Amino acid sequence: MLNALLLLTGSCGIYRKYERPENMVTDSLFGEEYDTTDTTSMATMSWEELFTDPDLQALIQKGLDSNTDLRSAELRVEAARASLQTARLAYLPSFNFTPDGGISGFDGAQGSWTYSVPVTASWEIDLFGKLTNTKRQAQSAYRQSQDYQQAVRTNLIAEIATQYYTLLMLDEQLRIARETTEKFGKSVRVMRSMKTAGMANEVGVAQMEGAYYEVKASVEDLKRSINEVENTLSTLLCETPHHIARGTLTNAKFPEELKTGLPASILSNRPDVRSSEEALAQAYYAVNISRAALYPSINLGGLIGWTNSAGSVIVNPGSLLWSATGSLLMPIFNARANVNKVKIARTQQEEARLAFQQTVLNAGAEVNNALTQYQTALAKSEWRTQQVASLDTAVKKTEKLMEHTSTTYLEVLTAQQSLLSAQTAQAQDRFEMIQGVINLYHALGGGQAIEVEEEQP
Repeated sequence: MLNALLLLTGSCGIYRKYERPENMVTDSLFGEEYDTTDTTSMATMSWEELFTDPDLQALIQKGLDSNTDLRSAELRVEAARASLQTARLAYLPSFNFTPDGGISGFDGAQGSWTYSVPVTASWEIDLFGKLTNTKRQAQSAYRQSQDYQQAVRTNLIAEIATQYYTLLMLDEQLRIARETTEKFGKSVRVMRSMKTAGMANEVGVAQMEGAYYEVKASVEDLKRSINEVENTLSTLLCETPHHIARGTLTNAKFPEELKTGLPASILSNRPDVRSSEEALAQAYYAVNISRAALYPSINLGGLIGWTNSAGSVIVNPGSLLWSATGSLLMPIFNARANVNKVKIARTQQEEARLAFQQTVLNAGAEVNNALTQYQTALAKSEWRTQQVASLDTAVKKTEKLMEHTSTTYLEVLTAQQSLLSAQTAQAQDRFEMIQGVINLYHALGGGQAIEVEEEQP
């Protein structure tokens, strides 16, 4: 009775394809302050267009050619492709060659040899869409594997670029630290001369020397950090630790205007968002497959071949053997269990829908964070430039005053330490601005130019 009711009321929905939920939130996805109607997006730029540094381009290309995570993602695509081909073959009859033979005798009589050489076939008719939904689920899984491959690719490009510009920032900070070391060394020598002349005391000399040694120690810390980042980059390239050829932070160039495009475009541009939607599609088809189990299944079978044993009649050398069968399987006692499986599948579909919605929201937040990071670093850089210029003037004037007036060594030391801090922060600000560009490019789904195999119907 239950199956008959379901047969009359619910079978049509089994054949429908997945459709995106209508209530997806895309308006103001990037934040109200970044709401735009411009369809142009930097996500459409190739990574070669965004990252114009030739050393970085060589590193990214090397990573795309040899990274093991990307290769593993390619193998996942191959496995999903094989699963899809298997699902398509389920529409066709299956054939098996099953020869058998034997010898038998009765009451001491001479034994007789019998054999049969049949080819059997079976074919399930896709009456209620089980095979169709299984194929569609496999198609979705295949597309999801391609999305995963693209996500690994975009992550790899962003990570290589981040590590590369981290190296450039550390190089700049190391240069600043070494220049500061020379300045502090000069101040120490001046303080020692002034002490000899009776114009400074031992305390002043000791404090200036302490500041000098602190900067010398920071140089060693920066060298260690540079080595660690080079090793990280080498690992991404699947190479042993080695020196990374690179440019300078001051020569890094990027587009002056960063365009995000329409918020809704993130549904098609971000590979992780697409992957999450494919998971929802697979859950949708899983519901249809579980619903199909509530309906009858029809199987056709048959065999054809040769035999020398046709019942009690022995025929030599052999005769044609054939048969055809049909069967209908209708769930009765396990119908309640199948209904529960539908409920479970629907629950999992709702979980996948919520996960898809959250993935979209997370993507929007990442775009907002990247835009804010870039704009904040850009604004800070203007003030930092003025700060560095002022502190540089202060250092030069206090050094002159210390040599010719009663200005104390503490004023010189404070000015030099403040300048070092500001210059180091200036390099950090420059890196944060570049990092904002990389993060935005990644958050919008850029860098995924990859050949995708056309899906067969």
